[in-house]
Amino acid sequence: MTASPMFIVEDDDHFRETFIDVMSLKGVAVEGARNGDEAIKALKQSQPSIIIMDVNLPDVHGFDLCRRVKRLENQKDTPIIFVTAAAQCSDPRDRTEGFLAGASQILPKPISVERLWAAIEAVLGGRRSN
Repeated sequence: MTASPMFIVEDDDHFRETFIDVMSLKGVAVEGARNGDEAIKALKQSQPSIIIMDVNLPDVHGFDLCRRVKRLENQKDTPIIFVTAAAQCSDPRDRTEGFLAGASQILPKPISVERLWAAIEAVLGGRRSN
């Protein structure tokens, strides 16, 4: 696993804080944001190893935020995992839009931190540094 922190964009305070706490126990630093505006401001100054992003945010749709993040010079290659309501996650049109926006994976909510950790390891394990 990389030494770079992870980043989570999640408006559910309980889920975001639980994720940060669990990752801390694993020795992984996580920065977080509650909405798209906070995320963009932080990500302009940060280089996380991976971004975990809710699709349904209070100020912006996650797919739109993903496109904005991918346009940031320092985030073009940062993998993004979406977490979203199960119905949206299973709709092929939504999944296609998410992948076209730049997602590496799209996972259904509710999701356990263990399942999310496995997805993170899978995505980061598949990356090659040049």
